[in-house]
Amino acid sequence: MAWTERLTLAEETARAAGALLRTRFGHHLQIRSKGLRSNLVTDADTQSEDLIRAAIARRFPDDAVLGEEEGQRGSGNARWIIDPLDGTTNFAHGYPCFAVSIAFEADGEVVVGVVYDPMRDELFIAQRGETSRCNGGAIAVSKTAQLGDALLATGFPPHDGINLPNLTEFDAFMRRGRAMRRDGSAALDLCYVASGRFDGFWEPELHSWDVAAGALIVEQAGGKVSDYRGGRIALEGRRIVASNGLIHDEMIDVLKISN
Repeated sequence: MAWTERLTLAEETARAAGALLRTRFGHHLQIRSKGLRSNLVTDADTQSEDLIRAAIARRFPDDAVLGEEEGQRGSGNARWIIDPLDGTTNFAHGYPCFAVSIAFEADGEVVVGVVYDPMRDELFIAQRGETSRCNGGAIAVSKTAQLGDALLATGFPPHDGINLPNLTEFDAFMRRGRAMRRDGSAALDLCYVASGRFDGFWEPELHSWDVAAGALIVEQAGGKVSDYRGGRIALEGRRIVASNGLIHDEMIDVLKISN
């Protein structure tokens, strides 16, 4: 089944939310922490989510919506999964690396994914069964065949300063890969794997809104997405590995040893 109407809505709404974030970027923000001091939320997050929810409600009022800031509203087999501002800490500090992520799930399967980077004006889209695109042009994963030649990306979840997850894995990949990047937006990291800018990405403690759209974009660009053991990813499984497919087994081996 084609999901053209919902893809179109996701594109339009991601751009609109991105425009809102662009106007708020670098201006006075109301910033607070969500439990841990490293887990931030701003009033721009809330405004962006309100905009996206309102747009969905106008067009598809019976669809459920799961968002980072307000949780889930509604139920049923049609569900939107949204991150109104992926990269909030970057945004709050004036670092221009953040995105809007919108996915649509039907009968438990993500069929539409859109990630918009408002600072670079890059719109990444995917519909299950069709090639992923960025600003209209087809994208594809890299052809890097060895982990030793790979540019990798990761992220670190909010922490209490005592328990620091992902450091062991980070050390292991630093020793095995060519180079590492840590930009603070999982949605963009996944899109960069899909477009061949990164060869692989892993991160623990993620939520469905962080990865739903980006994971589909990677898959439809010819890449592979899994959990840390190489099995099928569960959106609430917390741990994700994404790659060009060619280095995936090597990445899984590193993670198995590290864990």
